[in-house]
Amino acid sequence: MNDYIVEMTNITKSFGDVKAVVDGQFNLKKGEIHSLIGENGAGKSTMMKMLYGIYPNDSGTIKIKGKEVQGLTPNIAIKDGIGMVHQEFMLVNELTVLENIILGFEPTKNITIDFDKAKKEIQKYIDTYNMDIQPGKKINQIPLGEAQRVEIIKTLYRGAEIVILDEPTAVLTPQETVKFFEILNSMKADGKSIVFISHKLKEVMEISDRITVMRDGQYMNTVNKEDTDIDELAKLMVGREVFLNVKKKDVVVGETVLKIDNLWTSGEKELSKIKGISLDVKQGEILGIAGIDGNGQSELIEAITGLRKVEKGKVILDGEDITNKSPLKIRKSGMTHIPEDRNIRGLNRKLSIKDNMIAVKIDKKPYSKGLVLNNKEIDSFTKDLIERFDVRPTNPEILTEALSGGNAQKIVVAREVDADGKLLIASQPTRGVDIGAIESIRKILNEVKANGKGIILVSADLDEILSLSDRIAVMYEGKITGILDAKNGNENNIGLLMMGGKLGHNDSEDIGGNL
Repeated sequence: MNDYIVEMTNITKSFGDVKAVVDGQFNLKKGEIHSLIGENGAGKSTMMKMLYGIYPNDSGTIKIKGKEVQGLTPNIAIKDGIGMVHQEFMLVNELTVLENIILGFEPTKNITIDFDKAKKEIQKYIDTYNMDIQPGKKINQIPLGEAQRVEIIKTLYRGAEIVILDEPTAVLTPQETVKFFEILNSMKADGKSIVFISHKLKEVMEISDRITVMRDGQYMNTVNKEDTDIDELAKLMVGREVFLNVKKKDVVVGETVLKIDNLWTSGEKELSKIKGISLDVKQGEILGIAGIDGNGQSELIEAITGLRKVEKGKVILDGEDITNKSPLKIRKSGMTHIPEDRNIRGLNRKLSIKDNMIAVKIDKKPYSKGLVLNNKEIDSFTKDLIERFDVRPTNPEILTEALSGGNAQKIVVAREVDADGKLLIASQPTRGVDIGAIESIRKILNEVKANGKGIILVSADLDEILSLSDRIAVMYEGKITGILDAKNGNENNIGLLMMGGKLGHNDSEDIGGNL
């Protein structure tokens, strides 16, 4: 008899004509941390959503604690001791931490909620796993890292022995990740079984006991952590060797191409209002902007690119004041932009690859004359970009809605890089794309820099920031907490700045911004 607390064998799942899982295999032992990894669309989240009862499996067998289960729903999964913390937290902002944890499972005394009993029960989890939460505060008053701990306690309060975590470190600073891993190891020592879904291979190697790899909906292999390494895992995920660490090209920086002076603008929420930011970017350098999502990065880029009104301050591009000009005029002044959400601002998914690639040049010669299009030149241009940027499939007439996330993103990158601007804004350029596309996009950005262009790189991936940037500006609550030379940057000092801290003068040669 095996010692698996979960067994999933020969699992299939389709959504219409799309086969999300073809041959899903996964098992989990009591008291282990088992990572499930794969590229976007590999089927890993779909597998766990079937285990949690969100999706029914089309075929295959699911066993929990040795018993085969059918017709799983989240309620049944919870009764069977399974909890899931999703990428998007399932918390009610207007309720307190305590109210969120007990919602739907409220202890009662006579006909009222027994809050004292609930507080004592929750305090046990806080003490056992050293989780720092504030039960009396509302969800909209606490940081993302604490909200995640609330989600975990919520699953434990409901009796979870098996906890599924979907991309759990995406909202954490490096310091918070260290603390989070301490919590996971405490839970493991207490006999809890944890499924860790992630694409961050360094973290996977740090926290896992075993690792299962999926590719294109199929099970590839399960390995013990001590028997593998990052390179082997990446190769299993993609099917070939992958090189994510781009060797920076030494380029002598030129004149200042962008100057941001005392910029103020509104925010989607209070913490993301831009409050007096000053920055500059030079020719031939990549300025990385790091920070936890929601601290004003999106608003800063929107203000620079004309998508959000600047309330105070100036944006100067190559000596020209472009403050509050339209996005079209700013583009004509020499700024190109890879937006953070390709589907909202980067592509028209109902149009073809060709239509999306030619979009910013369709009114220029030789692609048109007046209202007449030169289809021969357009076709030649599109095919050239498809080849140069390795977009697949190669048929320019295919609609972009039929493409994978990585290939859709390559269309945006190809169009904006080919536009040959003075400054490229690359906002989350590898978000939601697979490892192979990440490798390609990082190389492209490095080549743009080598050609003497200035780049602003905004990324939630700190490894990407460290790998590509020449200087790094860190944002916290709408301000710059520090600017440092990339050679002095590391997870510790950048993480400190991401939490609003300050560095000593020995931590960096170049500290500036709103300190």
